[in-house]
Amino acid sequence: MAARAYADDAFEALGDPTRRQIFRLLGRGERSVGEIAVQLPVSRPAVSQHLRILKEAELVSDRPDGVRRLYSVRRTGLEALRTDLEHMWDSALAEYAMAAETGAGDERSDR
Repeated sequence: MAARAYADDAFEALGDPTRRQIFRLLGRGERSVGEIAVQLPVSRPAVSQHLRILKEAELVSDRPDGVRRLYSVRRTGLEALRTDLEHMWDSALAEYAMAAETGAGDERSDR
């Protein structure tokens, strides 16, 4: 159940377009709030709020660097999100295969 709650939080966090942009930027390397804000049409305080949500969803981590903090993608969070997506994909494919087999059997009985 905890893994499901995590995945829900992560998907919800990435549901916002600005957070997805931030997440993509961080996927290319560590950045400070100021470095992120320069690349987006939002203020530094808004970037900080988005980073807080990504951090609470365990998708982002931070570390001190002098007077600033550097943010980066949390690899374990990304791996957990990927695992959840793979499970959903596998389930969808299995359901599709079952529907295809059932549908193929129905066609043959009509002949």
